[in-house]
Amino acid sequence: MKLLTEEQLSDYERDGYIVVRNLFSEQEIDLLGQAARNDNEMDKSSSQKDDGEGNAVRLALWNHPGDGIYGMFARCRKMVNRVEEILREEVYHYHSKMILKDAKVGGAWAWHQDYGYWYQNGVLFPNLCSVMIAVDKATIENGCMQVIRGSHKLGRVNHVLSGEQAGADMERVEEAKKRMDLVHVTMDPGDALFFHSNTLHASDANESDHPRWAMICCYNAASNDPYKDSHHPRYTKLEKVEDDRILAIGYDHASRMQTEFADLNRDDTSAKSLRQNQSS
Repeated sequence: MKLLTEEQLSDYERDGYIVVRNLFSEQEIDLLGQAARNDNEMDKSSSQKDDGEGNAVRLALWNHPGDGIYGMFARCRKMVNRVEEILREEVYHYHSKMILKDAKVGGAWAWHQDYGYWYQNGVLFPNLCSVMIAVDKATIENGCMQVIRGSHKLGRVNHVLSGEQAGADMERVEEAKKRMDLVHVTMDPGDALFFHSNTLHASDANESDHPRWAMICCYNAASNDPYKDSHHPRYTKLEKVEDDRILAIGYDHASRMQTEFADLNRDDTSAKSLRQNQSS
């Protein structure tokens, strides 16, 4: 049974993104939020990067979904099947991350394309899709995601360093904004934003009194298996789970599940590759 309508698929092809409202229930998001905020390993493993304005952006990343609460979200059929409908083939889990944009201190994310990073990892085609799940309400005030509608049709834009982040060439971004709509993607907890790996996106710093945490699950088409090893996995069969497995875990069990978080200071090669390219 198809989960996305032809209109939604057409919107994705035209705009480079779609929002599926209420993909996850209030109970499911409460479970995810409680587990993440009480996950001491996630907190210790999170990495901070300067946004170029003196503010810190904080995230935690992991490559393999696992059997815990994060894995149940990344592997559940209602999400994976939608990604497969978008990419029109089998997908595998490329990585997931939690964006920890806390009140008053959460920094901005520079304009970028995900494929601007992943191109460095031996991924030949931009046949990837990311899904951002709103854990907290995302508003303009707390730095919600911004996208440039239709920007995936630009192809891959060169990326340069901005602070400790790799950002898209701003000359092209500014020209793109003159011809395409800039959209603030406001979301309620449980909403999910599906977006193309070449869609230009960014977010402002969180200057509000409210946090904006979000989980992003990234998927690669099975046929797009990278031609070389990197800090993200090559094709690995993704074992889907039934949607009811999320709540079946329960809070007590979810809080004890171990996730192997990546050391971004050691493993993230996107900025390192850009430094090498700029110095050569």
